[in-house]
Amino acid sequence: MIFIENEGITDPRINLALEEYALRNFGKNEDYLLFYINEPSIIIGRNQNTLEEINDEYVRENDINVVRRASGGGAVYHDQGNLNFSFITNYKKENLNNFKKFTRPVIHVLQKMGVDAEMSGRNDLLVGDRKISGNAQFSTGKRMFSHGTLLFDTDLDEVTHALNVKMSKIESKGHKSVRSRVANISEFIDDNIDVYEFRSRLLHGLFEERETFDRYRLTDEEWEKVHELKDEKYGNWDWNYGNSPKFNIQRSRRFSAGEIDLRLDVEDGYIDNMKIYGDFFGVEPVEVVEERLQGIRYEPYVLEQVISDIDLEQYFGKIHEDDFLELIYGSDK
Repeated sequence: MIFIENEGITDPRINLALEEYALRNFGKNEDYLLFYINEPSIIIGRNQNTLEEINDEYVRENDINVVRRASGGGAVYHDQGNLNFSFITNYKKENLNNFKKFTRPVIHVLQKMGVDAEMSGRNDLLVGDRKISGNAQFSTGKRMFSHGTLLFDTDLDEVTHALNVKMSKIESKGHKSVRSRVANISEFIDDNIDVYEFRSRLLHGLFEERETFDRYRLTDEEWEKVHELKDEKYGNWDWNYGNSPKFNIQRSRRFSAGEIDLRLDVEDGYIDNMKIYGDFFGVEPVEVVEERLQGIRYEPYVLEQVISDIDLEQYFGKIHEDDFLELIYGSDK
């Protein structure tokens, strides 16, 4: 097995691009191991509705990255107290969803550190009844990776804040994350070490039965390809937000001008259909507003620009732009 050096990069968009690049381009007869630590981020499962999984207002205010990964499963919070591992191997049918095989060596090293970890359910590692790791997989049909988190010294309060969903009345075809009781591995280790020392001990533990192990450093040309993939995919709004499954929103609110009842469909991150009902008084037909917002990207800054060009009073009576934006999108802007 060859260990891939990620050169200490903490940008989740680059790390996920590196993982996919290695999967698709590195030696087909070799197994690889990749470690990476990300700056504060929410990593969304491939089949999830991003907006349903995050506290969007909190994420924006705190500059938390939101990136969709290639594998399925639920949304997870990463910070620099969380170590991520990825085993990249040839695809074998018997290895798909076989999380026990890929986590077994990790569990072995953790237990040698005094952490009584065990596999639980389909893809989690627990100490007692507290979750310390979640795992997921992705396959191209020829190659696959099985990757997971290891909560070592993560800010668990941030997990709650960043993943606390505030959007109302969303009916989604995506899969909701399961909120689990979580714990940091550092709670179960007597030594006062940081995540980087933990990373070093885990790495050497995984390779303890080998006299030597190879380390691979990407060439400048390979890093260029990784950054291209980051720009085209993992740093792209359409991948991170627009790839969300279609979902429907219904919100109503009473203003001084009357009640506005809003119904809209969002598909691929864009408003696909909108209908507005209510007992408000307007001079102009509300269908004009519906048409103006049709096909608009469902993101507060984009919506704000469009709404600022509409004379809302002509359609609804006296209503402030910020209030109408909040009705469409939620509590933030």
